[in-house]
Amino acid sequence: MENILIIFSHPRFEKSRANKVLLGSIDDMAQVTIHDLYEEYPDFNIDTKLEKSLLIEHKIIVWHHPFYMYGVPALFKQWVDLVLEFGWAHGYGGDNLKDKLVFNALTAGGTRDTYVHGGHNGFTVREFLAPFEQTALFCKMIYLPPFVVHGTHLLTDKELKNYGGLYRLLCERLSQGTYNLNEICRHEYLNDWLLSNTNNGVIS
Repeated sequence: MENILIIFSHPRFEKSRANKVLLGSIDDMAQVTIHDLYEEYPDFNIDTKLEKSLLIEHKIIVWHHPFYMYGVPALFKQWVDLVLEFGWAHGYGGDNLKDKLVFNALTAGGTRDTYVHGGHNGFTVREFLAPFEQTALFCKMIYLPPFVVHGTHLLTDKELKNYGGLYRLLCERLSQGTYNLNEICRHEYLNDWLLSNTNNGVIS
């Protein structure tokens, strides 16, 4: 079993119905560590030594955040800038993250059909996430498609619960190693990969 580190960042988590459901669906999993940056660093004073040790201890890294103005919350951007430094995460001698799996797990208010060329948001989610994909590749990590919850303000409790079940299933599959990377990367979202491997889209 591979350990999973959820790097969670949300400045208004107490008001996020979707993220409460997602984290609540995995918070009892022994192989999952949920690391809340805004809870840990309310003063934005990041302990880079601690963060690096957490990264070293886990094989699978999840950058979990809301999709704020086509990007990420400020504290997570600061985390990237300070923790993934030259000589440790990349550059000469920077091999500490080599071959670790990483992906973005995000919640977005806009529906999926608005994130297309010619749509309301102009670009796909994958295109907006290009800087994070390149960051991962620069650090010699294996970047997977994102896990995305669209239309968060429109979802019923039942639909949110289903997303929570999907997120838990994702963590289980990745932790157990029951996946084929080539197959995963053919999909736009990790959601799509999971649903293509369930019975008629039903999560058991």
